[in-house]
Amino acid sequence: MVASRHVQKLLRQCNSVEHLNQLHGHVVVDGTFAVAAVASQILASYCALPVGGAGHGALSYARHLFDRIPDPDRLMCNNLIRAYCNSHCPQEVLRLHRGMIQRGISPNEFTLPFVIKACTRTQALEHMLATHGMVVKLGFVRQVFVGNALLHSYAFAGSLQDSRRFFDEMVDRNVVSWNSMISGYVQAGKTMEACSLFKRMKNQGPLADEFTLVSLLFACSTEGNLEFGRLLHCHLLVSGCRVDLILGNALVDMYGKCGDLLMALTCFDMMPLKNVVSWTSMLCAQAKHGSVDAARDWFEQMPERSIVSWNAMISCYVQGGRCREALDLYKRMKLLGLTLDEFTLEGVLSACGQLGDLASGKMVHDYIRVRFNNPGVALFNSLLDMHARCGQVDTAISLFSEMPNKNVISWNVIIGALAMHGRAQDAVMFFRSMVSDAFSPDEITFVALLSACSHGGLLEAGQYYFEAMRHVYNVKHEVEHYACMVDLLGRGGQLAKAVHLISDMPMKPDVVVWGALLGACRIHGHIEIGKQVIKQLLELEGISGGLFVLISNLLYESHQWEDMKKLRKLMREWGMKRDMGVSSIEVNGNIHDFGVEDIKHESSDRMQTFTIKQFVLSLNMCLAEEEHSSKMHPGNSSLETINSSS
Repeated sequence: MVASRHVQKLLRQCNSVEHLNQLHGHVVVDGTFAVAAVASQILASYCALPVGGAGHGALSYARHLFDRIPDPDRLMCNNLIRAYCNSHCPQEVLRLHRGMIQRGISPNEFTLPFVIKACTRTQALEHMLATHGMVVKLGFVRQVFVGNALLHSYAFAGSLQDSRRFFDEMVDRNVVSWNSMISGYVQAGKTMEACSLFKRMKNQGPLADEFTLVSLLFACSTEGNLEFGRLLHCHLLVSGCRVDLILGNALVDMYGKCGDLLMALTCFDMMPLKNVVSWTSMLCAQAKHGSVDAARDWFEQMPERSIVSWNAMISCYVQGGRCREALDLYKRMKLLGLTLDEFTLEGVLSACGQLGDLASGKMVHDYIRVRFNNPGVALFNSLLDMHARCGQVDTAISLFSEMPNKNVISWNVIIGALAMHGRAQDAVMFFRSMVSDAFSPDEITFVALLSACSHGGLLEAGQYYFEAMRHVYNVKHEVEHYACMVDLLGRGGQLAKAVHLISDMPMKPDVVVWGALLGACRIHGHIEIGKQVIKQLLELEGISGGLFVLISNLLYESHQWEDMKKLRKLMREWGMKRDMGVSSIEVNGNIHDFGVEDIKHESSDRMQTFTIKQFVLSLNMCLAEEEHSSKMHPGNSSLETINSSS
């Protein structure tokens, strides 16, 4: 028989499944495999092969061997459990763990961390609780590796209260324990708790490592907390912590998202090694700073681009109001054959909605139908918003009814769409459906709902929902809600109530609130209140062309012709102009913007000629119809009425 030690020596030389298979066959023929120690060694060797590539075959062989061993011991179970956990097969880990218990094999401190990890990945809460009980019963709760696994599992599952209770009860903690708890708070968006725990960590001794700092820098990026981010950077420098690629990227991202472009660039330049994440973080920093052209220059000089880089540039264009360039970049992506993800299409749909480019929006919608079997709720929301902005509110409603999953944003988009198109009753109906479907409305929901009531003249409904916000739905009144209510009361002629509401506001009224009241003064001819509002607007906004136009319109509505003429003369003398309104027209799939007497377009001459010809043609058609009507019905001609009156 081949000796066990000799088998162990040969196993060290096996670095592939083929070599292991040959040795396995040899010991089976020789009869040595019947020895438990040899079987355990061969099984461990199969489990130890790398997971990728041929490693999957090795794991299958290992399981095949394990199932044919009549009495596997705990070491064999542990090796196989660890291999399955590392190969991202957590369900098999749980099955093996249950099999151990059924065979009467007690798990130890080397078994339980991998079982807990598998419970986390599969979100098997009941198995997790049972394993926790086993940890306590077997006395492994003081083992730091087992404790860390439990801590991470509870934090990952969002059970931060349980996680913190267990953390506070831990006798022995290491830096991994602190990192798990801090990371759990960060992932849950509780950055204040994460920062507080970091301060406690510093006071109690464990030195923060790069994982601690990356989590906290991410929290600063999310909250825009530049002050604490700078403190972390100082701590990093003083403690001598090595700035690797991940930590360097986190610093660039933090400074970029917190608006400190100069420090983001400084950290980027100091990085000895950069990757596509580093470059993309700087691109996002340029976009955050509002430098669209600088972001585009940066994008073009990037040595490598990921889909995130393209998405960031599209988002930068959309946020900067340069939606046509966002669509051009989208077309360039398609020409390059890049795989578009949902974030790409969300940005493109937003651009289509802002432009009112229904033709491009429909093409994106068709692309989604073909390429995405199960679009996410965020992409569905973008489709709803695009169709609503392009005037296709019925299509948006139809899409909304087909959505397999909805969130609060979905309801906000559809209620806002109905409000925008003047369908107040439908907006109220959808709001009631939202509440009956157990969705909790937020402040954006009520902005859309109150806006719908305002434009639909639903005075009583608007007043009811404004009061119900706080008392029924526990949503705090913001300045936007007050603006909607002032507009609602003003349109309904309740100016005294509107003024009283403004005086009771807990915050200072902004331009929108005063503008809504001024619009009501113009409608109902309340010149005295209007003058008081104008004083408030002058304090907030200063002298501007738009404000002069509002005052001029108010004077016009109150028939103060002389004052209006003097004001417009003053505007001309000061060279003040109101921003020109812009209209859009779609021709052959292209959107063209133009204003009154706009001759900047390359085809303006042909457009003007075409317009005149169309007008003459339409006029001739009207005259012909009028003449035909007068012959059929003498004495009913509107032409005769016009001529006689003139």
